[in-house]
Amino acid sequence: MSELFDGYHANYRDVVQSSIDFSGLPHDFFMRAKADLLRDLIAQRLDTERPDMLDAGCGVGSLHPLLHGMVGRLSGIDVSSASLAEARAANSGVDYREFDGRTFPFEDSSFDLVTAICVMHHIVPAEWAHFITEMRRVVRPGGLVCVIEHNPYNPLTRLAVARCEFDRDAVLLSAGKTQKLMAAGGLREIGARHFLLLPWDTKPARRLEEALSGVSLGGQYAAFGSA
Repeated sequence: MSELFDGYHANYRDVVQSSIDFSGLPHDFFMRAKADLLRDLIAQRLDTERPDMLDAGCGVGSLHPLLHGMVGRLSGIDVSSASLAEARAANSGVDYREFDGRTFPFEDSSFDLVTAICVMHHIVPAEWAHFITEMRRVVRPGGLVCVIEHNPYNPLTRLAVARCEFDRDAVLLSAGKTQKLMAAGGLREIGARHFLLLPWDTKPARRLEEALSGVSLGGQYAAFGSA
């Protein structure tokens, strides 16, 4: 996987944008939606206002500028050293470390919030359970593990994945599957929320999306559980 993403570090955003051009929306729209969702989860599920956060599989760090003021210490890991170099150049205040694909390079209970954003569909399914276990290992008691993934039941999502060069070997997993992996990994109070149903960044659209978040309609979903 490291070789795959090393080859796309310089034009990662352009490749992603080309896969979603049919939507008429910029990549930033989707990034803002993820940041807003994380803000809501922090407020609803964590006791600390600015949690220490690990972004597992952070890539070139596209999301990280949107997290300023939302989180405390921010760290990112990835198997692609070239992507991490790009991320460091863009986000000087973030602690980026290389990931060997097996063990997160942090001690147990190091973070309040651990995320994996559109990462697990790149992982071999046989390794999904171990990856969740690593997320659980480095989160503090009472902390939150959050996986954001593509919704395989949304046809436009499947079209975007089919159009993306580095998603050719992707194996999509449903919110239900991710929740089962979390339960098996020892997480509790597990939930899921679908989003990116409507292509408008307005308050009425966001309210409607929130009302429908329990239905498997949105282009992506967040599955989350407490340690």
